[in-house]
Amino acid sequence: MRGMDGFHIVENPDADAWDELIATQHGHLLQTRAWGELKTRFGWRVTRLALARDDALIAGAQMLVRDLPLGLRFAYVPRGPVADANDHAALTALDDALVAHACACGAFVLRVEPNAFAMPNEILGVPAPTIQPQTTIHVDLTRDLATILAQMKPKWRYNIRLAERKGVTVREGKVCDIGLFYHLLEITRTRDQFAIHSRDYYRAALDLLGECAQLFIAEHAGDALAAIFVTAVGDEAIYLFGASSNEQRERMPNHALHWAAMQWAKARGCARYDLWGLGATTNADESAAHGLYQFKQGFGGTFVQYAGARDVIFSHWKYALYARAVAWRRGALG
Repeated sequence: MRGMDGFHIVENPDADAWDELIATQHGHLLQTRAWGELKTRFGWRVTRLALARDDALIAGAQMLVRDLPLGLRFAYVPRGPVADANDHAALTALDDALVAHACACGAFVLRVEPNAFAMPNEILGVPAPTIQPQTTIHVDLTRDLATILAQMKPKWRYNIRLAERKGVTVREGKVCDIGLFYHLLEITRTRDQFAIHSRDYYRAALDLLGECAQLFIAEHAGDALAAIFVTAVGDEAIYLFGASSNEQRERMPNHALHWAAMQWAKARGCARYDLWGLGATTNADESAAHGLYQFKQGFGGTFVQYAGARDVIFSHWKYALYARAVAWRRGALG
């Protein structure tokens, strides 16, 4: 280890202490205990490593470990570690602990994807592909609702009002609405050609995240037109999943959904609304031609690019095998 400076590592600390650490250090959704519980139900093993000083947790990282085909074991820290970015000694000690634990559990690589806009100097490894969206748009929710609406593009304000005039209503969904949400997801998957999780995954996510998650459903005359799944942790709301019907799209249900979600997030004290990803491109100019970017940027937020990811490699031949398998899969999927 590179010097612990009075720190000690606590493996899988008390649940309440972990939640308090996430809250005080403004940790990301993907580092919460609830998210870890979700991933354990769907093929991952989770270890939480915390750094303590004088019996108080001051930093931590939730590591996910998964067994892949070909006898490979992958370790991953999504949107972490959770720590004071200026506490370099703590970051260094936690980084050492993560590397040691990942190596000891037999992983061929440890991928760390910080929740930061610049890569911390303490993060070891080589640049790696990101798993979470590297580019997104943040809408500032600290202003009053009239100002948030006014900073949107005129067409977006018009469409929000148009949805209301055309009889679109937005309601807050419950666990019993997961079947409806999944039906819309299947329609969207077929139309837009992207992968989705199982129905049980979304049900578990809504259940485990509890008050931190909300399903919004846009309807007209009893017909569900679109739905979105939004989370709120600390001062950040995130639009995680969305789906829509092929019918009545002219009623602009998606505009109404996001406006309702922003109001919900602001009422919960969130300072920003993360529209969660702009596709595979890595700068705003390239993304501008993409329909996803065109839709999301209309809400008037700020383009954001995260630092990226780092891989700490423990087995170079296994890493090369993994890279070839990923390249083959991408080619096979077109």
